[in-house]
Amino acid sequence: MNNQRVLVVDDDKNICELIRLYLEKEGFTVTLAHDGQTAVNLFKESSPAVVLLDVMLPKMDGFQVCREIRRISNIPIIMLTAKGETFDKVLGLELGADDYIVKPFENKELVARIKAVLRRYGQTDNADKEIVYPSIVINLSNYELKINGKSIDIPPKELELLYFLATNPNKVFTREQLLETVWGFDYFGDSRTVDVHVKRLREKLDLAGPDQIWQLKTVWGVGYKFDVK
Repeated sequence: MNNQRVLVVDDDKNICELIRLYLEKEGFTVTLAHDGQTAVNLFKESSPAVVLLDVMLPKMDGFQVCREIRRISNIPIIMLTAKGETFDKVLGLELGADDYIVKPFENKELVARIKAVLRRYGQTDNADKEIVYPSIVINLSNYELKINGKSIDIPPKELELLYFLATNPNKVFTREQLLETVWGFDYFGDSRTVDVHVKRLREKLDLAGPDQIWQLKTVWGVGYKFDVK
């Protein structure tokens, strides 16, 4: 864990300094940015392991920064926001954020979330974790999704969710089971996170075209399954 770089983006310099002091005690290297445009530039220069990203930023807001980062990288993003409304949380997740935390927050909780997303992001081994269905290849070893032979950009958590469901075809999982298995017991969010990720996955899977033998299916009142005919 030592020396992993965290990019902290917040226009409140006092908050940034407090976060930096705490994270450096935990062995992280910290880079600070106080506006959205600087954050994007520093991301490209410093190659952080994780980004802590405030929503309300000058020049470019956190949602725009998240979108820009997701165009070039799957590095974990945790949104920091004073806004706790469902809309803001869902929007951040839809744009590719891996987690969100509402201010004010405890430093211990923040560190736990950082460690959790880094642990999930790094949960690969040398084994070839690949599953193939008609028109789709899901490879967890190199975090690659191919649809009709074309590589599709996909955030790590979406791929992990799809891989888990596809390796358990026709089995129904509740949202809580998916949170525990895919996100881990240390995830602090709620079950709507699963719905957001499924929605984004379906948009990608639609590229395979109609009449597939498989389908990411909602089982109303229960959860989701990867249905294979």
